[in-house]
Amino acid sequence: MRFTSTPRGARLARRLVAHRLAAWGYPYDSGPNATATLIASELAANAVRHGRVPGRDFHVRLTAPVGGAPAGTIRIEVSDTRAEGRPAPTATAAAPDAETGRGLYLVSRLAERWAVGPRPGGGPGKTVWAECALEASECIPGSTGRDLEDIPGSNDSPGVERRRGP
Repeated sequence: MRFTSTPRGARLARRLVAHRLAAWGYPYDSGPNATATLIASELAANAVRHGRVPGRDFHVRLTAPVGGAPAGTIRIEVSDTRAEGRPAPTATAAAPDAETGRGLYLVSRLAERWAVGPRPGGGPGKTVWAECALEASECIPGSTGRDLEDIPGSNDSPGVERRRGP
């Protein structure tokens, strides 16, 4: 899926990921859909904020199950076209009073695994990908594993409304 490198494009990416997962049998209010949609949302927002090149789109690829990964794993890839020369993104814990900087940290805590690599087919830019289990596991909020309450700084972001999943 291809989106404009704008906040609207990031919102559309999030909605289409949720819709695609629902079409695959993971309802909007399920843990797998909520987790994968949150991860896609963070990666798309980062592509718009840090990888934006005016006039160039970012791409989202959603695959399940992932080849070589355990069955029941979804992979979310977001590719931008930002030219080389910028450092690779890293997951760091933001200061408690910071208004930004938690996206990749959340991804790192919610995903089974994630990484940064070259864009498929080459060219400028990068791909950030994350894999999440579609079964109850520690990457699903509300399961017996990690939850947003366990992620430092995830509860004290100004203006963020949190909802508990089923």
